[in-house]
Amino acid sequence: MKKLQLIFLLIVLICSCNQVQEKYTAYVNPFIDTHKSRWFFFSSASRPFGMVNLSPDTWTKGSWNSGYLYDSTEVRCFSHIHAWQMAGIPVMPTSGEFEGFKGMEATKSSFDHASEIAKPGYHQINLDRYGIKAELTSTQRVGFHQYTFPAGQEAYISFHTGEFLAHGKVDSSMVRKVGESKIEGFSLMGGTRRRPKSTYVYFAAELDHYIEEFGGWEDGELLDANETINGKNNGAFVKLDIEGKPVKMKVAISYTSLENAWKNMEEELPHWDFDQVVMDSEKEWEEKLSRIKVKGGKKEEKVKFYTDLWHALLGRRVVSDVNGDYCDMTGESPRIRKVPLDDQGKPVFPQYNFDALWGSQWTLNVLWSMAYPEIMDGFCSSMVNMYHDGGLIPRGPSGGNYTYVMIGDPATSFFATAYNKGIRGYDIDKAYEGLMKNAFVAGIRDRAGYEHDLNPTGGGMKYYESRGYVPEGVAGNGGHKDGASMTLEYAYQDWCLAQLSKVLGKEEDYEMLMQRSQNYRNLWNPASKAIHPKDMEGNWIPDFTLIGEGFNTLGFCESNSAIYSHFVPHDMQGLIELFGGNEAYTEMLNGYFEKARGNKFITDHGKHAESWVDYENQPSCQMAHLFSHAGKPWLSQYWVREVKETTFGDTSPYGGYNGDEDQGQMGALGVLMAMGIFQVDGGAAVQSEYEITSPIFDKVSIDLNNDYYPGDKFEIITEANDWDEDVYIQSAKLNGEEWNSFHFPHELFAIGGKLEIKLSPQPNKTWGIK
Repeated sequence: MKKLQLIFLLIVLICSCNQVQEKYTAYVNPFIDTHKSRWFFFSSASRPFGMVNLSPDTWTKGSWNSGYLYDSTEVRCFSHIHAWQMAGIPVMPTSGEFEGFKGMEATKSSFDHASEIAKPGYHQINLDRYGIKAELTSTQRVGFHQYTFPAGQEAYISFHTGEFLAHGKVDSSMVRKVGESKIEGFSLMGGTRRRPKSTYVYFAAELDHYIEEFGGWEDGELLDANETINGKNNGAFVKLDIEGKPVKMKVAISYTSLENAWKNMEEELPHWDFDQVVMDSEKEWEEKLSRIKVKGGKKEEKVKFYTDLWHALLGRRVVSDVNGDYCDMTGESPRIRKVPLDDQGKPVFPQYNFDALWGSQWTLNVLWSMAYPEIMDGFCSSMVNMYHDGGLIPRGPSGGNYTYVMIGDPATSFFATAYNKGIRGYDIDKAYEGLMKNAFVAGIRDRAGYEHDLNPTGGGMKYYESRGYVPEGVAGNGGHKDGASMTLEYAYQDWCLAQLSKVLGKEEDYEMLMQRSQNYRNLWNPASKAIHPKDMEGNWIPDFTLIGEGFNTLGFCESNSAIYSHFVPHDMQGLIELFGGNEAYTEMLNGYFEKARGNKFITDHGKHAESWVDYENQPSCQMAHLFSHAGKPWLSQYWVREVKETTFGDTSPYGGYNGDEDQGQMGALGVLMAMGIFQVDGGAAVQSEYEITSPIFDKVSIDLNNDYYPGDKFEIITEANDWDEDVYIQSAKLNGEEWNSFHFPHELFAIGGKLEIKLSPQPNKTWGIK
């Protein structure tokens, strides 16, 4: 009897072990493709969209090739902000003789990857020069440091608040001691070409040790003892009596005031339990990542999938305080605004800043609207706030500024996708008003890249309105004055805005915008069978080529005609007819992919004119999915798999994103490709539909947010899924019924259900063509 009981207990124990919840954070590898980081790319000790994004910086100058670079194994500081055109509050612990006044370059320390740990919400790194173990974590707005100093040596922490960091110089900085273990201050980040106005970053810091000495420096020289350091090219330090104990330090930031920096700390981190914050951060990341659960596939595929998903929830930043305050820099001077509060006085949503949504119709718009609708809602609300504040729906706001990064009005597709999928927690009337303003002369479309002039003309909207296209040679001081790209993107954005007009009952607007959405045809040249730019006189530009050399060919933004000739996501049937029908179109497009295969479907950043297909940059992100629209979905299934593996499959520090991971866009694309879900039109249609390719996992389960969607979850089940062979869809069932279309409606997704897909090594050329 006892023997049977032991066997029973053993079985129970084994079953219990098998039922231990899988941790999705364990699959995230922050080091993927970090050999060539951008400043906002790497944020290890960060919460989702964290205002604080704390991590080691191995290089501190430049927006590109800066921040954490895997092969640059010297830490210069730990800074708290890694964002679009924003940086701030670098600190560095040192031991022994104090040299912080000489600058970050003088006090840098080597480290070894072998002893380094990085995971969502936590980073550990050993500073070999000083014998210091540094551990980092954070809440949304507070960085939490834990330093273990070597015994018997003096311990210092330097605040390099006035030193050049990332995007530009610091205009001035101030640090002062305000208690036995507290300091506070600010850095005034100098303006940049993209973020033209200087922006304050306030900070409040508290240590769990008594400050034995406080001091500072300016222009590389130590200052006389003082309680306040204020000026340029300056910084401050604290000397600590460590008493053989680890030093803990909390650093809260705010873009509005010192008072709010302290409030952020008091609200989010009133205790000193470092391990608890690490666990809390992991729990928050686990909740976000587990919204999409995958089973099957190789371990490397799961690692890349959850790292991609992590990136999609990481790069863009909250900029409002715990009380809802945020800084509006759209006017002549900073103004403190507040987001709406609920009945308990809590912010209804956080205010966000972000790089442009250029290209996000094929990445973030689709992913967020499926699994994170509340985030999409908050971004819409933030943009409506900026319209109230400054009179324009933004294109890539930073530090409360308009930056006018890139071209067009990509917010239009973002709003259309959100609203037409039922994400509507913002003032749609104000949003529509602002989007309509942007679609005409003097709106945001009229501003070419970074065109901050009072009367902008670089976007060429007067020509678009009068001629139906933007010619080359438009006057204006902005960048990216590429008329063909502008024409194509404006036409798509007109269609997106028309979808909003339709559902809002604005029929006259709808008819006008739908007519304008056909403007892409005005640059179609039947002779060259391509989108061909025109000059100011209305003539085709001479010496036209499909691809070229360097950054872009004339007329095309970071791209060429070979790629932008397929940028008609709203009217693929019309475009395919211009190319001569399905057979002619797919033969030509398939040839592009064959030509691009040798270069892994990418080109080096800055050489976008040189590739037939370029998955390193946004304008090409839909190309593998276009075969489905030309009656050959099996070719989309093949090329999507090929691009996913070849271009985005690497999980080493030397590949995986290919240099231009714009705040999670390529991560989001990788997630969609892995799930076998896409939307060529960005999901903006009144009747939004998802397109199906072959998933790489046996099962994908997407949790649905019941504040937006009535269903529990939507599952994608795959039968016979061998990565090396089973690429093609043989058959499919949706909620138990045979499904012979390559797309299905969002309405069925929203109520929850099951898509079952059977794969095979051989294409079924009859499936999905209805």
